[in-house]
Amino acid sequence: MALTVLLGISIVSVSVLLAVAGLVIVQRLMPLEVREAHTAAIGIIYAALYVMFGMMVGFSAYLVLGKYISSQSVVESEAGSVEELYWLSENLPEPEQTQIQDLAISYARVTMDEEWPMMERGQTSPRAAALADELRRSVQSFEPDTSAEQALYAQGLDRIHDLDKDREVRILHVREGIPPILWLVLIGLGTNTIVFTYFVGMKSYRLHILAVAALAGAVALILFTIGVLDHPFGPGWRVDPDAFELVLNTIEGNN
Repeated sequence: MALTVLLGISIVSVSVLLAVAGLVIVQRLMPLEVREAHTAAIGIIYAALYVMFGMMVGFSAYLVLGKYISSQSVVESEAGSVEELYWLSENLPEPEQTQIQDLAISYARVTMDEEWPMMERGQTSPRAAALADELRRSVQSFEPDTSAEQALYAQGLDRIHDLDKDREVRILHVREGIPPILWLVLIGLGTNTIVFTYFVGMKSYRLHILAVAALAGAVALILFTIGVLDHPFGPGWRVDPDAFELVLNTIEGNN
């Protein structure tokens, strides 16, 4: 998280410096009288720009915040499915009971210890995927003999289906993000919104610089926040594997 904060400060600082540098160049090349004469016309165009930029920011923020919240829910659901499979298997005969319980524990452990660090780099664990497949096969291959076992078998199939579905969503959130075209629009509109303030005729040189710097910092911070939330399992404010840790503590604490 500390690296993310440092990266955010660096991006905002560089954005402010570039914006102020551009303003200084425009102020030297375009006299104040010229800018004052066109302030009204520029203001009309600028109003349209910041409205469009605000709409795109709102749309993007809605998408990434929904993705972040969904990732939290998916992780909790996935871990809950693992725990339910473990407890359901307690009522199964041997060797199915031990096999499913061992696989459930192994899957939760590998997902938490091995796959989570890999997800920061946009990767997933082949070992976790193999354990999930083996756990599915173990549940599906069980042949119930009684009505009670039939009920447990049906519940087990439901839980393994939920686990696979949640895992697929989590992996999708690791690998997929906002479409590049949307980033192009956000950065383009944000840049234009800042650049158009260069042509506003403000008599106070320092006040103009301060206003542009504040706007550039705000735009950069907003885009950086969207970028962080777009990677819920990245190195920043990521979704932690606390649900899996809680499941393992519960299971191992009752053994």
